[in-house]
Amino acid sequence: MNVHGYAAQSATSEIAPFSFERRELRSNDVLIEILYCGVCHSDLHTARNDWGGTKYPVVPGHEIVGRVLETGSAVGKFSVGQIVAVGCMVDSCRHCHNCEAGLEQYCENSATFTYNGKDRHDGMPTYGGYSDRIVVSEDFVLSVPDGLDLAAVAPVLCAGITTWSPLRHWKVGPGSRVAVVGLGGLGHMALKLAKALGAEVTLISRSPGKADDARRLGASEVVISTDEVQMAAVKGKFELIIDTVPNMHELNPYIPLLSTSGTLVLVGFLGNLDEMLNTRPLIMGRKSIAGSLIGGIPETQELLDFCGEHGIVSDIETIRMDQINEAYERMLRSDVKYRFVIDMATLNSNE
Repeated sequence: MNVHGYAAQSATSEIAPFSFERRELRSNDVLIEILYCGVCHSDLHTARNDWGGTKYPVVPGHEIVGRVLETGSAVGKFSVGQIVAVGCMVDSCRHCHNCEAGLEQYCENSATFTYNGKDRHDGMPTYGGYSDRIVVSEDFVLSVPDGLDLAAVAPVLCAGITTWSPLRHWKVGPGSRVAVVGLGGLGHMALKLAKALGAEVTLISRSPGKADDARRLGASEVVISTDEVQMAAVKGKFELIIDTVPNMHELNPYIPLLSTSGTLVLVGFLGNLDEMLNTRPLIMGRKSIAGSLIGGIPETQELLDFCGEHGIVSDIETIRMDQINEAYERMLRSDVKYRFVIDMATLNSNE
């Protein structure tokens, strides 16, 4: 079927209108009309080939909320008209140890990502949510609880699950002491979710001007990372530090803030850290540095249900489809609180 969207044709080209073909429905597929699509830093990195490996043309977008238009003959989980969501994955091998454990993001045979991937069955490229429709296997479609702002739900599918997964893996709950490094799309969701889980939450930031917002979002304390006195005051305090910073940065200042057996988990930066890591505080305090990647389908549904119960969504700025290039430039300047979301009703009016 012919679909309209926006794509990058090269690492240096702007995101622009693009028509392409999506597969006809298989028996277990769901056809979704996309209503809203969040704008993630990963979209920008992929469009500009910052990580290498981008296959052009690329249609970004993996924070998708939409309405079911049609279902395949074997679909039993969803019905026409239902509000649903799609996140960063649209398939996996389904049979490896991780997939069977509901950890499809760590599929031992590589998950099929929502864009810049290849369909496991027909070899067609996967194109993302900067488009009017998408076809996805029902096993990778998620239910959206009633009563939430649908536009603001979209970033939960990446920014939300990226921070929820480590919170759940490290068993954060009432009385847990959690710090979040960086207040952006990921950081603001981490504050909200950790607070709702009952944790005592601290924001660590270079920017004193973010203190009021951090407290509104759930932080009970704000520590300025460039202030040695403030950093020393929280030495040994945190069981878990979620580091959302998307750029290369030094980790050594944060390790002393961990309690014995505490963990610093990286969710924002993907790549090499050039600074040497001082292992002394790790060894002397049984501390860990870890990484975490989004979440599996069961965990993502758990998150959406939790958001429904607690009324949690992202803080967003809604944009038109033709504002995407401007939005990318503003993202690079951190000029958004805290996530752009495209109103896909504006897509076809811009062509």
